[in-house]
Parts: sequence; structure tokens; C-alpha cells
Amino acid sequence: MAYRLISKCPVCSSKLRVVKLKCGKCGTVIENEFELSKFEYLGEEQLRFMETFVMCRGNIKDVEKELGISYPTVRAKLDEVISALGYVVVKKPVIESKEIIDMLEKGEISADQAVSMMKENKI
Repeated sequence: MAYRLISKCPVCSSKLRVVKLKCGKCGTVIENEFELSKFEYLGEEQLRFMETFVMCRGNIKDVEKELGISYPTVRAKLDEVISALGYVVVKKPVIESKEIIDMLEKGEISADQAVSMMKENKI
């Protein structure tokens, strides 16, 4: 039986390192320190979000539909993943009302989302 790889110490939450690999077919064992992908340190919810984001080819409107969440929530979850991967989250400057209206006209966001974004930006 194989278990999902854990990436954080259950005692102190520090990042764990892989030190042993074993071939399931011939039994060969390799011991050393191996690096894990940054994605291995994402939580289960963050991984599910990223899978959806990739399946939707980064189209936030499609991610909203797939997950049943709002535009600001998609952006917040994406910022959370970016931060968890170790990158600095650069907050997007306030969206101009013209940009919001353009997005609405193109069908990229709903009227409710446009109102929400304008309130969020205090336009």
C-alpha cells in the first residue's frame, strides 16, 4: 500500500526532505537527500485549486464557474498559492472602472461581479 507523501513535519511543521527511494519492481534502494517540488508543499485544497486553474487554462471566468466562487475569491486563492510557492504576491493596482466595464461588456465577469469589484476598489 502506498501513502501520499507528506511534506511537512507533523511535530514542528518544517519542510521534510526525502532521503530514501525504493524501486517497487526490483527493490533497489537509493539513499541521499532529494529535493521536493515546490508544489509538494501545497495543501490539499491549494492543489485542487491549481488543478482546476490549469484545466481551465488560467481563465478566471472558467475557474469561477467550475468552483462556484467569485472573481475576488479566485484571485485570493491564486495569491495564496503564489505565496505558498515562496513568491512575493504583488497586489494588482486598483482596477479602473473602465477596465471593469470592459470586462463586463466582453462577458468576462457578471454584473454582480462588476458591482463587487467596484465596491472592492471603492469606485
